[in-house]
Amino acid sequence: QVQLVESGGGLVQAGGSLRLSCTASISVFSADVMAWYRQAPGKQRELVAGITRGGSTNYADAVKDRFTISRDNAKNTVYLQMNSLKPEDTAVYYCKADRVVITRRSYWGQGTQVTVSS
Repeated sequence: QVQLVESGGGLVQAGGSLRLSCTASISVFSADVMAWYRQAPGKQRELVAGITRGGSTNYADAVKDRFTISRDNAKNTVYLQMNSLKPEDTAVYYCKADRVVITRRSYWGQGTQVTVSS
């Protein structure tokens, strides 16, 4: 069973920064894509950022130039550095390992709350 554990969420003022971590029980290279999603109250879960096995990254338009996804292969950890936070970034942030080798299944973490006050 693949496990993903997120951490780093919290309460921050607008304009502040947070760094989220997602530590996996597998190598981060085991998934086609490691990604961060978020879900705000009353809204659908949406992709925030992803990084492929080859290192390519993509971002939602709403977070481009503010958020950066990265990984530490030795620690089996994916990070989301969030700068210039806005109240509309408030959500539960989830880590996803997409299409893991052999099983081709995808796995989610339990989520971490990020709250940005105005």
